[in-house]
Amino acid sequence: MSKYTLDDLEKAKAELSGWSKRFDDYTGNNPDKYQADIRSAREKVREVESALKDDGTLPKSDHERVESSLDHLFPNARSKEIVEYEGQKYQRRFAPLEWSRSRKSVTVWHKSWVKLPD
Repeated sequence: MSKYTLDDLEKAKAELSGWSKRFDDYTGNNPDKYQADIRSAREKVREVESALKDDGTLPKSDHERVESSLDHLFPNARSKEIVEYEGQKYQRRFAPLEWSRSRKSVTVWHKSWVKLPD
């Protein structure tokens, strides 16, 4: 049983929407206004959604199930490493998920597996 419910997910999404609306309505001269709040709200949505998918409250797609299996079998896979799973080849990929305020460095990376053609 997860410590989160579907109601928690809706609250997190509503909070993110509220911060985004505040930023959109802001007419001041500070381009970074509310960005920390938006960033933490996005993180909360990702965390709740992930927990609900892990415990089965939200259904996972076939690709997400394969990625979970690959993450479990190859937890230390490096970027562009190719592995074989159930007769198919998959490559580990990383992409920027969140940037620093200066946009010079990545603060959070998105991990994924890409099925390679035969």
